[in-house]
Amino acid sequence: MIFLLKGLFLWIVEGITEFIPVSATGHLILAGDFLGFADEKAKVFEVFIQLGAILSVLWLYRKKIFSVVKELPTRKEARSLVSNIIIAFLPAAFIGLPAHKAIKTYLFNPITVAAALIAGGIAILLIERMSHASHTKDVDKITLTQAIKVGIAQCLSLFPGVSRSGATIMGGLLIGFDRRVAVEFSFFLAIPTMFAATGYDLLSNLHALSPSDVPLFAVGFITSFFSALVVIKSFLKYVSRHDFSYFAYYRIVFGLLVLAFYWYRGWKF
Repeated sequence: MIFLLKGLFLWIVEGITEFIPVSATGHLILAGDFLGFADEKAKVFEVFIQLGAILSVLWLYRKKIFSVVKELPTRKEARSLVSNIIIAFLPAAFIGLPAHKAIKTYLFNPITVAAALIAGGIAILLIERMSHASHTKDVDKITLTQAIKVGIAQCLSLFPGVSRSGATIMGGLLIGFDRRVAVEFSFFLAIPTMFAATGYDLLSNLHALSPSDVPLFAVGFITSFFSALVVIKSFLKYVSRHDFSYFAYYRIVFGLLVLAFYWYRGWKF
């Protein structure tokens, strides 16, 4: 029952934070450490529930995705979008795969996450105070050069606590994406990125699972799917009227509270 309650909390955290610029991985690391939920099985569980969140993107954009797949042979814009997603995915894949073990070993801890949350919050505030010329107002109009730049920005999210969505959305704004385009391209880019990352982790840690884990993992998968679905719809409405400053303030305050907590605890984690 305790394992179930801890898992339920993590499912909700994953669904809420995965697609907004606050770092889902960072929140899962902090929540897992705080709950004492950090053994080998817990780590596999945290990876698995991310698949539920990414499937919410596939469901929400199913018409767009089916349309793109259907029109690949005949429509230039469809081929361009797919190639742009692949191109933007590659930089993080090339860096992340060989660095994966080192990142997990040395950077997956509450202090580095808190520092990244604060630094990322400051970066968002600085970017929001810049003037943005929105040249690209449709994901089908993204250029190859822009896709490469977003892919490079995504590499920053290999540092836990930076936020994959935060890095790609802010990168998109800096190179001239409309806010909604920046968010939607971040969602599309999450599909190959998260499937690759979670697939690699699951294959590497399948030995930690047993048949008795299936019901728990299934419930977690479904919970993260629906919570992410609600957040994505709300987030898209939010960005049409507001900037990302509130997320930045949240990151900074939350990061400072985490540092204060572990300082009070004698930096034990």
